[in-house]
Amino acid sequence: MKKKISLLLCTLTVVFALAGCSGKDSGVEYDQATIEEATEFLISYCSTADDTTIEQWNSLSDEQLDIQMAQSGYPFTGDSFLSSMDAWQAGVDECGAYEGHGDFTYDASQTQLSVTTTAQFADREANLEVIYKADVRGNLHLDSLTVSGIYSMGEVLSKAGLNTLLGMGTVFCVLIIICVIISLLKYIPKLQEAFSRKNTAAPAPEISTAQASEAPAQSAPDQPAPETQAEAEDVTDDSELAAVIAAAIAASEEVPADGFIVRSIRRRKSNKWI
Repeated sequence: MKKKISLLLCTLTVVFALAGCSGKDSGVEYDQATIEEATEFLISYCSTADDTTIEQWNSLSDEQLDIQMAQSGYPFTGDSFLSSMDAWQAGVDECGAYEGHGDFTYDASQTQLSVTTTAQFADREANLEVIYKADVRGNLHLDSLTVSGIYSMGEVLSKAGLNTLLGMGTVFCVLIIICVIISLLKYIPKLQEAFSRKNTAAPAPEISTAQASEAPAQSAPDQPAPETQAEAEDVTDDSELAAVIAAAIAASEEVPADGFIVRSIRRRKSNKWI
């Protein structure tokens, strides 16, 4: 019985020892006083910096920022310091003017240290989280600052309802537009048919310059028809034709040809002889 009890005690001792070792090695090493001082300075500076000060910091070069951070003595970098000020300004726009904060809570992991607290702003409270990351040598440097507003259940539900309404409204608007477009598709064949009719219509005849110069009289409105010209044509001088006609008439009437005189010859409109 004594052996069993002693074996149990030895087992518990080993377990607690391993747990203690694992807990010690699980987080990065840090000086709480140094980290607290750096965090207090960061919050204080961000809460008092105005737009002009932030603009001056943004106008500095990377080398100048690194020099300023090194002279401050805090574990800050230029990029992380500027991003922290921007995040603070966004939190002020969301939660109102800064009023104060509570005690810090430290949570260390193998690669970073998280410092959190609850801050009071004019409109609502917010959770402040400052993260320090460890480099290759194990030294901590500022990585980011986050200001998260604390909303009540009613505010959360109202925001969720508004987001849902906006999302569904956008979807329904898009669906209505699609329905309108689909309803207009029935007019496409008619438009195509109208355009095809215009394209297949016979073009007007083109008259070249040579044709226009050869027949100018045809376009003139006062030019008489060819038949009228034939009727008005004078054929009294055609003696041979008159002699033939006179001989034909004399033969048919059985009278001498000297008894007929042809005064004029006119062409009938019809080609048939009566």
